[in-house]
Amino acid sequence: MEYGSNTGVEKLDLSTKNLTEDNVAKIAQLFPNVITESRTQDGQLRKAIDFDKLKDLLSQDLAEGRETYEFTWVGKRDAMAEAGRVTTKTLRPDIEESVNFDETENVFITGDNLEVLKILQESYLNKIDMIYIDPPYNTGKDFVYSDKFQMSQEELDEATGAVDETGKRLNPNPKSSASYHSNWLNMMYPRLVLARNLLKETGVIFISIDDNEQANLKALCDEVFGEENLCGQYIWKRTDTPANLSKTIRQSTEFIFAYRKRNLERFYGVKKISASNNGLMNQTNAVHELIFPENVVDTNLKNGLYKAGIYGTNSYEIELLNDTEVKENLFVKPVRLKGKFKWGQEYLESEIKAGTKISIKTLAFSPSYEKVEYEREVPPSLIDRNVGVTINEIAQNYLDNLLGKAKLFTNPKPVDLIQYLIKFNDRNDSVVLDFFAGSATTADAVMQLNAEDGGHRKYILATLDEQVADKSAAKEAGYETIDQISRERVRRAAAKLKEDQPDKVQGQDLGFKAFKVDSSNFKDVYQTPDAYVQGDLLDSISNVKEYRTDLDLLFQVMLRWGMELSLSIKKETVEGKTIYNVDNDSLIACFEDNLTDNLIRQIAQQEPLRAVFKDDSFTNSADKINLTQIFKEVSPMTKVKVV
Repeated sequence: MEYGSNTGVEKLDLSTKNLTEDNVAKIAQLFPNVITESRTQDGQLRKAIDFDKLKDLLSQDLAEGRETYEFTWVGKRDAMAEAGRVTTKTLRPDIEESVNFDETENVFITGDNLEVLKILQESYLNKIDMIYIDPPYNTGKDFVYSDKFQMSQEELDEATGAVDETGKRLNPNPKSSASYHSNWLNMMYPRLVLARNLLKETGVIFISIDDNEQANLKALCDEVFGEENLCGQYIWKRTDTPANLSKTIRQSTEFIFAYRKRNLERFYGVKKISASNNGLMNQTNAVHELIFPENVVDTNLKNGLYKAGIYGTNSYEIELLNDTEVKENLFVKPVRLKGKFKWGQEYLESEIKAGTKISIKTLAFSPSYEKVEYEREVPPSLIDRNVGVTINEIAQNYLDNLLGKAKLFTNPKPVDLIQYLIKFNDRNDSVVLDFFAGSATTADAVMQLNAEDGGHRKYILATLDEQVADKSAAKEAGYETIDQISRERVRRAAAKLKEDQPDKVQGQDLGFKAFKVDSSNFKDVYQTPDAYVQGDLLDSISNVKEYRTDLDLLFQVMLRWGMELSLSIKKETVEGKTIYNVDNDSLIACFEDNLTDNLIRQIAQQEPLRAVFKDDSFTNSADKINLTQIFKEVSPMTKVKVV
């Protein structure tokens, strides 16, 4: 089949964004006279940079000689190149592992996070408000990702390497290794470069670390983000009972680095202020009713039924207008009271929604409130109980209880630690990314914070499907891979919120779309004619791989076109064919066979911004010409492609 000028229909390029080409284009805008051409290995011409000319232009600012300040390690050049290399991988939806796939805007991705970050480059460029990561600390017992550019012991003096022959993505990195620090830096560098691209201009990244790579991480982030964008090195009090194993120090803290994408005048955190109990009664107010919803008001009263009647004190008479019930320090039925209250019903409901704690402690039925307030402030360097953040042991107990078994994950971060960091951004609809997701604490924190303040934050998580260890607690519990436990944690955390705070989570997004990193859904059929052999011809009738679904194709197209994974997708039937409408006509896709002109016309009449069809839906060039002519006539602004 022929494309281009003969048919007017372009093939959609399904490879990921080439960041190196982007950088060349940026240099071309600044210094057009340094752009030249060079040939690739397959003989194709491409734009290139004449570095001698660039050096002449910048000669006054060049660092000359051997004595220059630099941060380097073995393999750095290839690590830098890796950040710009394209990937042919894509994300395939996993409906069975998802929760409320059609409605949710949260995303959970299983796969190598380097591939994930590359795949997300166009769809989430400059769109992430906050990133939190808890990478391997490189303790000597940790594993590090074995990326394709990472070197073996024998290749320490070379700038090339190969993937592990077994295909393993994680390799041990003992301190005895001559490339101990280099391996870790080679892992982190391209991931941080790609992560920075995804941050908004006002975005912030937080990175947990301990002593092993604290100094190197600081130098690495100074290079990637710019040292002027360092917000601070925070110290989190991890435990009250540090292990007494070291001969030099009992370590009770860890570090969290924070970097902005660009330098702001001030960097704000949050300070939590909880007022002491204030009564809701006021003698000068008129008598009126207040209705306190079920499962909201806490109490010290014993479990049982409390009858309607006159209550109160000598100062204030309060009438309970309905029977109500207490279970486990909570009024599980509505409480209707009549008295001289400060607040009206509408204000009461707004305060409850804002997180104000309401109490009726005694039989006097006199309500009080503890109003939780936050104010913006430059945050302190110490993160501990004084700012509302707990320790590792509490986080471990919470997770063990949530999952119903001890130590499925060890040393999880506390939910309130991640919440504290998220609140540095004052938007309640921010997008939070965690690409070393581990036990999925970040998802739990986002859901709990949304329930607390009525926000609509969204999360994107990425973690490996690494096998759990044999004879581990996770294996005994029936889990095969790390990501299985992570997703189960998110499901259970959502269920707990529904059970504990049913009124607060109404309308909240407690689901997630699950995806897996996989090879492209399309065969590599873009070969020159002389590259084909007879056996390939029948295989080339369709360029779609076996067992790939329409949704597989749709999401690969969305990612290539820079569309977010959370966008709404409506499945419709037109003339017996299935079409997908993404984000209210931002994209209409149809991957059916034997498409009629009438069907194409109906799609064009919706005037979508983009339309995409399967290449082999058209049996000849004439059909493709009809496709382009219909869109030119009916919706000339639509960008039409085939895959």
